[in-house]
Amino acid sequence: MTQSPVWQLATGTVEAVNGNLVSVLFEGPAINGEKIYVEVDGIEIKGEIIEIASNIAKAQMFEDTKGIRLGAKVTFSGELIEAELGPGLLNLVVDGIGSPLADVAEKAGYFMERGIEIPTLDRKRHWEFTPTAKIGDTVCRGVELGFVIEGRIRHKIMVPFKLQGTYTITWLAKTGHYTIEMPVAKIQDQNGHEISINMLQKWPIKNRLIAGQPRVKDRLLETGMRAIDTMFPIVMGSTTCSPGPFGAGKTVIQHLISKYANVDIVIIVACGERAGEVVEVITEFPHLLDPRYHEPLMQRTTIICNTSSMPVAARESSIYMGITIGEYYRQMGLNVLLLADSTSRWAQAMREVSARLEEIPGEEAFPAYLTSRIHSFYERAGVIETPNQKLGSISIIGAVSPAGGNFDEPVTQATLMVVDTFLCLSRGLSDQRRYPAISRDLSWSSNIDIAADFLRKQAPDWKYTVDTARKILMEGLEIEKRMDVVGEDAIQMSDYVTYLKKELFDFSYLQQNAFDQEDVYCPLERQIELMKLYDEIFASPYLFKNHDSARKSFIGLQNDLKNLNYTAFRSDSYLEGKARIEKRIEEMLDVCK
Repeated sequence: MTQSPVWQLATGTVEAVNGNLVSVLFEGPAINGEKIYVEVDGIEIKGEIIEIASNIAKAQMFEDTKGIRLGAKVTFSGELIEAELGPGLLNLVVDGIGSPLADVAEKAGYFMERGIEIPTLDRKRHWEFTPTAKIGDTVCRGVELGFVIEGRIRHKIMVPFKLQGTYTITWLAKTGHYTIEMPVAKIQDQNGHEISINMLQKWPIKNRLIAGQPRVKDRLLETGMRAIDTMFPIVMGSTTCSPGPFGAGKTVIQHLISKYANVDIVIIVACGERAGEVVEVITEFPHLLDPRYHEPLMQRTTIICNTSSMPVAARESSIYMGITIGEYYRQMGLNVLLLADSTSRWAQAMREVSARLEEIPGEEAFPAYLTSRIHSFYERAGVIETPNQKLGSISIIGAVSPAGGNFDEPVTQATLMVVDTFLCLSRGLSDQRRYPAISRDLSWSSNIDIAADFLRKQAPDWKYTVDTARKILMEGLEIEKRMDVVGEDAIQMSDYVTYLKKELFDFSYLQQNAFDQEDVYCPLERQIELMKLYDEIFASPYLFKNHDSARKSFIGLQNDLKNLNYTAFRSDSYLEGKARIEKRIEEMLDVCK
C-alpha cells in the first residue's frame, strides 16, 4: 500500500455499513474518488470514496463487507483508484481493480480470501529497453523516450502523463534489460528539478487520458462480417452498441469481432455477464490464432473480468479500467478495440449504489445522472494524433442487455444518444437461425459516407450499391408483411420478384456461418466483388410467367451464391462458382424475355 507524501492523510473510523457501502467518520483532508482501506479481522479491504458530506465519507467497497465492526480503523491513501500502465498488460487477465487473476489464484486457490492486493504488472520481469530519444531533447507528456518489444507490439516508453510543461532529457539508459521499476531516463524541468522515469506509469481510471489533438475518423474497422461491414459499417474511433434479448448472439458477435477485427489491441471487459461466458473466453483465447499474424490472440488481448465474489462496485471500476488501458495504448499510435459486455450490468450496479446513497431515483429507479455517466464513457473513444505525430484510435462496442428485449428502457435510450452505430439484435431472426441476427430494418450506422469515401478507390459506386441493397431489403420486408396477410398468389409479379431478391440477399449475403472456415471471415475485397454480383441481380427486371418459375429460379441462384461463401477467395472452386452464377443470371434474363 503506497501512501502519498503530498499532504497529511486523513484518519477515520467506520460509522455505518449498508451492504457494500461503508460510512466513514474522518478527520483531515479527503477527496472524492480516494482509495481507502477498512480493517476487518486483521486484514484490510479496499474501497473508493463516492460521496463526502461534512465529516462523513461514504465509500463503496470492492470486497465482501461481512464482519466490519463499528469503529473499525479506516486508512486513507491520498490516491485515486489508478490503473498500472506499462509493459506486461497484454496476454493478461485481471479483475476490475487490476489484480492479475492467475497470481490471485496461485496465492489464494479457488476460494478467494479478502484483502489480497497484487500489483497488475510483474515487478521482477526484465524487458529489453531501447532508447530512441537523445540527451538534451526537449520533451513533454506522452513523448517517446524508448521502447520495449511486447509480443509483436512496439511498446513505447513515454514521458509520464501526469507531468505538465516541457522538460529536458539529462540522462538515458543504454540498451539493455530492465525491470519496470528501474530508472531508464532522467528529465529536468525549467526550475532545475530532476525527475527519474521508469517504465511504470499510473493513471486515475475515471480521468480521461489524452495527450495530443483529436482527428477526424476516416478509416473503416473491418470485422469480416458482411452485415456489419457492408450495411452498418463501424469506423476506427467510433462507438457502437448492440442491444438484444437473451440468446440473440450479442456475445458471439463480440467474440468474432475480437478475433477478426483489423486492430492492434483488443480489450475485453466482461462486466457482469455470466461466469460461463467469461471462462469460455479465458480458456478459448490462448488456443486461438490471429488470422493475420498466426500468433495466439492473447498476445494482443487484455481481459478484464470480475470474479463471482466481487460486489457490484467492481463492475463500474472494470469499465473504467478497460478504457484507461485502451487510452494508454492509443497514445502509442495503435488502434484499440474495447468490447464491453454488458453495459446494462454496469448501469444496474450504479442503480444499486444510488439506492444505498438514498439519491432521488430517475426512470426505472436508475440514477438521474445515468445518461451523463454513459456518455462520459463512450466519449472517451476517438482518434487522436499523438505528440509523436502518430494516429491512434479507440473504438468501443458495448453490448446492452435490455430486460425482455425492451429497447425503450433507460440504458438503451441513453446509449443510443451517443453512439455512431446501432446493431439491434432481433429475437425473430435468431429464432429463424438467421445469424448474425442483426435487424435489417431497426439497425443503423452514421458511418456509411465515411465507409464510401474509404472504399472510393476500390469501389467508386459503393454507396449507390449499398443504398440499392438497403432499398431492396426495406421494400422486401414490407411486401413480406403483405404476403402474410393476403398470401403469395395475391402479390403482383414485380413485388414478388422484389421479395425474392430480398430473401436471396438476406440468405446468401447477410447470413454467415461462424463454424465454417471460409465463411466465418469475409475480407472487404471479397465483399466488394460479391456486391457487384448482387448489384447486377438487383438491377435486372425479372418478369417471370408465374410465381412458381420465379421461386424456382431464385432458389437455384440463392443456393449457388450461398455455396460460393464456403470456397476460398480467388481459388479455382471460387472462380468456377462465380462463373456458374453469372451464367445462371444470364439464363434467368433469357427466360424472362
